[in-house]
Amino acid sequence: MTVQDAQKEVRPKSLYAEHEKIYPQRVFGRFRLIKWVALGVLLGLYYVMPWLRWDRGQGVPDQALLIDLPGRRAYFFWIEIWPQEVYYLAGLLMLGAFGLFLATALLGRVWCGFTCPQTVWTDLFLFVERWIEGDRNKRMKLDKEPMSLRKAWLKIAKHAIWLLIALLTGGAWAMYFSDAPTLVREFVTGQATATQYGFIALFTGTTYLLAGWAREQVCIYMCPWPRFQSAMFDERTMLVTYEEWRGEPRGKVKALTSDGQKLGDCVDCGLCHHVCPTGVDIRLGQQLACIGCGLCIDACNGIMAKVGRPAELITYDSLYNQAQRATGLPAKHRFIRPRTMLYAVIIAIIATVMVVTLSLRSRLDVSLQADRSPLFVRLSNGDIQNGYTIKILNMIRLPAEYSITVSGVDNLRIKVIGDDDTTVSVPGDSVGTFRLLLQAPAKALKDDSTSIKVMIEDQTTHGTSSHDAVFRGPAK
Repeated sequence: MTVQDAQKEVRPKSLYAEHEKIYPQRVFGRFRLIKWVALGVLLGLYYVMPWLRWDRGQGVPDQALLIDLPGRRAYFFWIEIWPQEVYYLAGLLMLGAFGLFLATALLGRVWCGFTCPQTVWTDLFLFVERWIEGDRNKRMKLDKEPMSLRKAWLKIAKHAIWLLIALLTGGAWAMYFSDAPTLVREFVTGQATATQYGFIALFTGTTYLLAGWAREQVCIYMCPWPRFQSAMFDERTMLVTYEEWRGEPRGKVKALTSDGQKLGDCVDCGLCHHVCPTGVDIRLGQQLACIGCGLCIDACNGIMAKVGRPAELITYDSLYNQAQRATGLPAKHRFIRPRTMLYAVIIAIIATVMVVTLSLRSRLDVSLQADRSPLFVRLSNGDIQNGYTIKILNMIRLPAEYSITVSGVDNLRIKVIGDDDTTVSVPGDSVGTFRLLLQAPAKALKDDSTSIKVMIEDQTTHGTSSHDAVFRGPAK
């Protein structure tokens, strides 16, 4: 052995694997139909929802779903969310997270396989690719051909449609942050802002890149979900699985083993591998790249029907049931388990808290801040005066009047600068800022710090908001 040969043997393998383009083959069946329905419903909702109208009164956006950043509001049909109510967004995120945990514990990677935006848009882009370039073998052959006028035309047509879909996707996303008809009109006439054009271009580019070029690489390398979603699995979780006990040893339909025995049901056609959008061979067991879409089940069932063998060699089932059938025992689904019950209870608690707080939330929000310098002022008559800044947020569309009362100190006098009495007016959907002066006899103060309570009451609805504060005075 030469030195060069020895160096080749000890040289470590590269940690980087060259990308091998995947050409998913067309397939028909139950799971493919479910994916088409999910794609149609989700894309329909995404593109149509910004155009829905919801009358909220004069001078208020009438778009049903709108995140109005300049106006600092979020509108969801009859619900209006203010910036200080961002905890509702946290609640929605928690509902989404635990809902995903529950779905994963019950049905495996059903989110990845059917409803993830990456899956939905990649499916749409693959549909366009097949429509223009043909199915798997034709696409592979076309890519190996030298460049020609026909090949260039097919590639240009495909990418042009991809870019159009990406533009519609980016534009629809921007419509959730701007009035949809206005944005379309301004975009077409060149009157949209640079920010709007920039964000539409950004979302167009990312859609085109991720769904057209990155595809399965997003699921395998970029998305963190496959790395920890197995923590939600148990032996009862429904997964796409291969019945190895029934399919092995695999081989041609009429082939026999070396000792003359019949082979398993798997005819080793490879179709389950060819239809997979992430290039997984499910016969090798559970893999990170498998998104659980079930297309391999449709492919295998079609082959089993042709060769006259039982369906569901590749099936959607739990590992527990697989083990049961392998030993001839009855299989049984069990969806109610401690894990799923815990997720369901958490979801119910979060949803209940959000519904209750939304139904009972006050349309009045008040903040109170005491002057810090000076802490107090001694008046010419010996009384002690404290100053406060009070902000009253009127969260309804009509102007409202609010009375201010303070308790906690005897003989306390209230003065609102700019008003003759202690009733103030705040326009609808706005914040009123007022200077509040409180004056009390020095003998009424027992300490240099006395707790007081400031009460704000809506004169129309009689809704109240109370705030604890401190009245400062000289040291005793």
